[in-house]
Amino acid sequence: MPVYYGIKSTMPKSSPNRIAAITPRFSPFYKRAACDTIPRMNFSEITDDLFIGSMPSKGDYEQLRALGVRLIINMRFSLAPKLDLHAEPIQTLWLPSIDSPFFPISITKLKRGARSALETIRGGGKVYTHCAYGRHRGVAMGACVLIAQGFDPFVAMQLIKQKRSVADPDAFYIRPRILRFASQWME
Repeated sequence: MPVYYGIKSTMPKSSPNRIAAITPRFSPFYKRAACDTIPRMNFSEITDDLFIGSMPSKGDYEQLRALGVRLIINMRFSLAPKLDLHAEPIQTLWLPSIDSPFFPISITKLKRGARSALETIRGGGKVYTHCAYGRHRGVAMGACVLIAQGFDPFVAMQLIKQKRSVADPDAFYIRPRILRFASQWME
């Protein structure tokens, strides 16, 4: 029976969860091994034209392309969009935003994203908005896309909550940004 870091392993060497099972939590390899079980992309179809989710990997682009997505709006601050090397690449728009009440999402960025989304939708494409987990920033951008399409802001937020269970547009620092966008978009 192999022993790793003082832990006996009864798991066969060929088991894919072997590293996670035998690696102590203090090891630098633990996080990487444990994260291998987390799904890479989790998304929800909000309308026929809009998807909201977590950050896609390069491998997810084919699935997005098959769904008709032609624009990915990335709201992550620290991770730029993945390059799509396909002959007809999916366009990406990076609007770096921090998920924090101390750094509100820029209304200028929300407007830029909404304009790009409308252009893509009018051209027959679909839009995928995301942040790290599809809970706050990606949801805010998605709500702004819906508002730009003519949805009432409260109806947009309710629709997103119905279609995406992890979405939290009512977070105390997200909701005001959506409502401010709505008031400025109508001007």
